[in-house]
Amino acid sequence: MICNTCGQKAAIRMRQHRLALCKDHYLEWIIDQTQRFIEKYDMFDRREQVLVAVSGGKDSLALWDVLWRLGYQTAGMYIHLGIARETEYSDLSEQYAREFAAERGLPLHIVNVEEEFGQTIPELAQVSRRGRSKPCAVCGLVKRHTMNRTARELGFDVLATAHNLDDEAAFLFGNVLGWNIRQLRRQAPYLPEKDGFARKVKPFCRFTERETAAYALLRGINYIEDECPYAVGSKQIEYKNLLNQLEENQPGAKLRFMLGFLQAREDGFFPLEEIAEEDLDLRPCPSCGQPTTTGGLCSLCRLLENA
Repeated sequence: MICNTCGQKAAIRMRQHRLALCKDHYLEWIIDQTQRFIEKYDMFDRREQVLVAVSGGKDSLALWDVLWRLGYQTAGMYIHLGIARETEYSDLSEQYAREFAAERGLPLHIVNVEEEFGQTIPELAQVSRRGRSKPCAVCGLVKRHTMNRTARELGFDVLATAHNLDDEAAFLFGNVLGWNIRQLRRQAPYLPEKDGFARKVKPFCRFTERETAAYALLRGINYIEDECPYAVGSKQIEYKNLLNQLEENQPGAKLRFMLGFLQAREDGFFPLEEIAEEDLDLRPCPSCGQPTTTGGLCSLCRLLENA
């Protein structure tokens, strides 16, 4: 297998693109494709401050590395969730994020959930009916709230997350399976700033998990390889496995699925404008000040009130 660009030995073959590249040209390809996607959706420019949500894993550290190499003004944010099941998962994840930032001289903002809210994610999940069996829903709620608040309070122009194609395709599959129209309207590579919500972007959402892992490996990025211990058996994992089976038989199926959805959005299906109509009743939470559609406390503050 040889590189389609230079004829040297290829480091990776991407069947969905009918493309094989050597190490150097693959690293260039990831950076070039990321820049093109940023420009396509007008996500941000080099004058703006970008807060990158990092977990210590391959996707988020690879994204931060690419944006840094492209010359964007970036800082990282790590949320310590207090997960220590079998291994000190959160501590190890923070260590990788710290080392990455230190090696590149980049700022890293750390939010500790236990210090911020008085309890860890597993502990908060125990007081929530939707989180007792698995804390994933509570974890997602806390992370979304914390990321938005941190981006707003620290004055960042945009919040970037490292959702990859596998994440987005699985999320889309689940939403189509249940015809969750509200979530389908909100699934996009770019969500504009509005009514207390920071601008949110996903520059990596066209890359597969395999592609981001290859970038991290070839770039020499150290990251935590363990998955969250609570992820086992989640619906997202189940959807990813189903889509991977389809991808094995039909290379490019996940990418076509996602790009077809984005094209449908451009053609008028699930338009972003309808989100504004849904959120006409947004108001600040009387406790934390974050936007909410409820008549009183936001979902997180209601959870904390019962903790």
